[in-house]
Amino acid sequence: MVQQRRRRGVAVVAAAVTAVGVVAGTTGCSGSEGAVSAGDRPRGDPGAVRDAADALVGAGSSKAETSLVMATGGTRVTIRGEGRYDFRKRMGQLSVVLPKDPAGADEHRPISELLAPAALYMKNRGAGVPDDKWVMLDSTTLADGNLVTGGATDPLTAAELLRAAKDVVVVGEQELAGVRVTHYRGVTDIGRAAERAAPYAREALAAAARGFAEDVVPFDAYLDDAGRLRKVRHQFSYLNQGRTVAVASTTLLYDFGVPVGVRLPPKDQIFTGKIKV
Repeated sequence: MVQQRRRRGVAVVAAAVTAVGVVAGTTGCSGSEGAVSAGDRPRGDPGAVRDAADALVGAGSSKAETSLVMATGGTRVTIRGEGRYDFRKRMGQLSVVLPKDPAGADEHRPISELLAPAALYMKNRGAGVPDDKWVMLDSTTLADGNLVTGGATDPLTAAELLRAAKDVVVVGEQELAGVRVTHYRGVTDIGRAAERAAPYAREALAAAARGFAEDVVPFDAYLDDAGRLRKVRHQFSYLNQGRTVAVASTTLLYDFGVPVGVRLPPKDQIFTGKIKV
């Protein structure tokens, strides 16, 4: 049984967060779509949402776009990513684009990220890391389970998080990037999702269950007729320096079946020195 009551602060080590100087604060990143109250919506099939990860594995691979929105005080920061993901190998690659510094400095170089089971590799990390070196992070040791550390949520882990979906309602059907989808809304529980997730994701989600301020995560999920997740938006809440930070993470999936080639860096290309904060 995953312990869900032990809380610790999330050390957000992503260059996406560090480089723009985001300081934890209370925020209203969450938003709502549509004006229909939950009581007026038809009940949805939670099974379709819970099985979204399995449908992605069946699809093989896809292109992905990500967006992670944070806010501190009156400043709103959006970090965007784009790449490809192999759901069967559970590996992907993203190019993460950081916003300009609050002081108006030039835009940062995109961060190259490699996503692997229980690991995140980042290049162009900055913070004292040589340009030709990668930083490797163990997702199971991160207080957020790498749900926000990399400035993006691993696409398959985002689907695994839906394993514990409940209170699911159907918002309606719509067209998304030329595809007819069903829009579901509900909440999931990080700790319960960790218990039900595929083995590769359990430890990372268990870490997130301990590190986030709230176990309950509201979500909006958009599934096509084949049950494949086309878009998902999670609203996370984590602790940093004693304050609660809200983060909205969105993942968009399309072009299923595209080739994906991910090669993890050799040991001599991985930085082992101290990362500046």
